[in-house]
This record gives sequence, C-alpha cells and structure tokens, in this order.
Amino acid sequence: MEIDDTYTTLDHTGEGLYKEKGSKFIASAFVVESEDEVKAALIESKKKYHDARHHCYAYIIGADKSISRSNDDGEPAGTAGKPILNQILSKGVTNTCVIVVRYFGGTKLGVSGLINAYKTASREALDNAGIVNKIVNIYYSIDFPYSVTNEVSRILKEVGVEQTKSVYDTACHIEFSTRKKNAGKIEERFSMIKEVVLNQIKVV
Repeated sequence: MEIDDTYTTLDHTGEGLYKEKGSKFIASAFVVESEDEVKAALIESKKKYHDARHHCYAYIIGADKSISRSNDDGEPAGTAGKPILNQILSKGVTNTCVIVVRYFGGTKLGVSGLINAYKTASREALDNAGIVNKIVNIYYSIDFPYSVTNEVSRILKEVGVEQTKSVYDTACHIEFSTRKKNAGKIEERFSMIKEVVLNQIKVV
C-alpha cells in the first residue's frame, strides 16, 4: 500500500478582523509544530493585546492531525473555540493555530452572534495565510566503520537522501533525512549491513 507522506499547512501567517456592535475580533492564523509553540504564542498574544477581554483559540498538530484542542477563554461554551477549530478543519490544514482576540464593545452578541464572529474572523485569517503542501521527512543518523563506506554511500545514493552532517574517520557518522515513503526501504537495506547502526532521530 502506498504511504501517504504529505500534508497541507499554512504558507505564512494570516490576519483577520471582524466588528459587530462595538466588539472587535482580531484573528491570527499561523504555523505551529508543538503545543509548546501554542503556549508561547498565547503568552505573546496576551502581552500584545493585554487589555483584551478574551484570547480564544484552537489548533491542530501532526501530519496525521492527531492533536487538536480548542478553548473558549471565558466565552459561553462552544461559541468561540469550536467555531475556530471548525474553520481549521474546513481548510483541511494541520500544524495550524488560530488565536482570536476579542475587545468587548458593551453589547452582548448572543450565542449565534458570537459563533458567527469567531467563525468569520478565523476564516479571514486562514484565507489570508494561504496553504502549501509539505512532505513528512524522517531524520536518521548512522554510525559505521570506514571499511563499509562504499556500501553505505551506494545505498544513500540509490535511495535518495539529503545529508545534513557527515564525519569520515576510523569511525564514521552520517546524519540524513528522507521522505517517509522511503524509510522502510532504507531501514531494510541498512539492516543487511551488520556493521551499520541506524537510529531514527525525529519525524518532521
């Protein structure tokens, strides 16, 4: 079965703005690759818009979209975080976070009004961010004696990898990346050379 090793994410940061009955909703859509990055972005948002009443948000992380969260930040349940999350889902992107800051204008908008406001501001930010297709890459390191250098080099050339670091000495060390669909072939080939130690570093 063919391995799907591509995903869609934002091309760049996008902004959105929606105004209703004196309330102002400022949205920002941007790329994130971890929940720590989301936390950092929220801290920055609260510094930048320190006088805003609400900082509502949602995000989806992972090529497989395995992590998703939303937060109403004091708005009535389901009126902020969920509409934001639904816009991310509608866009079909991952590794994406949208934060919507609200300045209260003195007039309550009601449940439907809030849902529409957060949805509209989020959609505009996402539309302005654009989308791009990305490839899931797996990063490896290999350690091997100099005596098998030719065999290692042949495999790397045949499979097609991007080397990021190499040290050739009595003991050799190479770091490289390859797209996910090639990973099984690489691991199988190197498993046949007993002198090679192959370690997966990370998946991005």
